[in-house]
Amino acid sequence: MNTIVNARSRKKFAILRILTYVILIVGSLFMIIPFAWLLRSSLMDNNQIFIFPPQWVPKPFKWDNFSESLTAAPFLRYFINTMTIELFVISGVVITSTIAAYSFARLRWPGREIVFGILLTTLMMPYAVTLIPTFMLWRYLGVLDTYLPLIIPAWFGGGAFHIFLMRQFFMTIPKELDEAAFMDGAKPFTVLYKVILPLAKPAFIVVTIFTFIDVWNDFLGPLIYINSSEKYTLAIGLASFKGELHAQWGYLMAASLAVVTPIIVLFFVAQRYFVEGIALTGIKG
Repeated sequence: MNTIVNARSRKKFAILRILTYVILIVGSLFMIIPFAWLLRSSLMDNNQIFIFPPQWVPKPFKWDNFSESLTAAPFLRYFINTMTIELFVISGVVITSTIAAYSFARLRWPGREIVFGILLTTLMMPYAVTLIPTFMLWRYLGVLDTYLPLIIPAWFGGGAFHIFLMRQFFMTIPKELDEAAFMDGAKPFTVLYKVILPLAKPAFIVVTIFTFIDVWNDFLGPLIYINSSEKYTLAIGLASFKGELHAQWGYLMAASLAVVTPIIVLFFVAQRYFVEGIALTGIKG
């Protein structure tokens, strides 16, 4: 009897497993189609891109789309501008979100839970609500057409989401380690530097990846605050291929593929830490 039950259970498990794989494969195809469309369009001219029915294999391959698109606009300058912002923003987010998260997770002070609750409510506030007041503030300070409006906010907490992510990870670290360090005369910042930080490498990598992607893909921020073309970022530079009356779609697709490639490479290189960091942040509430 037990043998029959076990056989039925194994058969049922095998069917569920097959269905799971089928669903995942079908879902992955839907995710891959836009990237495949981007890839084939980057090797076509405008006439080929919009032909119907769609032609998936370029005939002929326009390999010069890549060289011409990257030289038609000063993408090296855009890349340097973007990496400059990346450097300062990632540094600010990692440093300040770590300090804030450590305070919420390990230190005791009056009103801590209330302040943390208020912080979380800011995650539900649409970006458009604060857009105009924030722009007016930066204009009053006279820092428009500079990178300061894009960099300075990163040095004031690093964002509610990053603080929450780091706090959840810190709470998975046993507090007995802190107590042992305090008994040896360590100060809070010493505990943070000597105990917490060495154990929080996955969380740092996750925050770094999220921040890098946010800055790399940010279009609205530079569009609002940057006016000089020599200060454009990669996201703004891509828009130069689309004019009011005509769009160079082949160049745009080729440049877009070149811009999105570093993000894909970054994920595959750091995916182990990325998955580990995300998984561990949900262990303890």
